Parts: sequence; structure tokens; C-alpha cells
Amino acid sequence: MNAAPVLSDDSYTYHGDTEWRTDIDDAQRIAAEENKPLLIYFWTTWCTYCEDYNANAYTDPAVLEQLDEFVLLAVNLEDNSQQAGQLQQQYDANYPPQHVAVTPEGEVLVEINGYAETDAFQGYLNEALEEWETQ
Repeated sequence: MNAAPVLSDDSYTYHGDTEWRTDIDDAQRIAAEENKPLLIYFWTTWCTYCEDYNANAYTDPAVLEQLDEFVLLAVNLEDNSQQAGQLQQQYDANYPPQHVAVTPEGEVLVEINGYAETDAFQGYLNEALEEWETQ
């Protein structure tokens, strides 16, 4: 997860030290192929709590290690594409930040609405991974 970003690659967005996919179909396909849960991050450029995630959670080595267990998908809530709109509606994402851990088929494992301090965020990620393992 600590690879240097390729800024010209439009299929990724970069938050802190994490690399998030932005192509929904690609992320779902990879999650199924790698047998990993998907972590969907709904964000915007004007979201101050999203900046807090960038500065705190996404730079924390323990969080980065946990995030390696997921396929990461970032969806900008200002994206007007049909796919982004469908995901926003499916997971009731109407205000950032919101994270939803799901199976590759889209079944919700854990929802994190709003900002969670790093320790709480790690707890949610652990809960999602525990739910995933019982699938």
C-alpha cells in the first residue's frame, strides 16, 4: 500500500498513504478474484473529516496493514456517473465521509457513518474482517 502513486492513472485516487481504486467494476472483480472484502469510501474534496482521515487513519501503519486485507474503492459523492449514483443509493451515502465494508457481491459487513477516530476506525475494520471470515 505504500507504493508511490502514479498521478496520471485515472483509475486511482490517493488518500494519505493509501491507494484507492475508482473503477467500480474493476474493484468488484478484483475483490472476487482475490477473495477479499471491499471497502467503499464515499468522500468529497470539501469534506474536512475526509482530510482528518487522510492525516490520521490513512497514514497510521496499523491501519494500512488492516487496509491491505480489503480491496479499496473510493467514490466521490460529486461523481455524477450512473454507477456512482447506484452505489450511493444502494448504501444510502448522502454525506461524507462514509465507509461501507461489503462482500464482493455487495452484502454489507459493516457501515462507518461519519468520522471515526483512528482507534474506532480500526475496530470497525476488525469487525468487518471478522464478519468476512464467517461468510
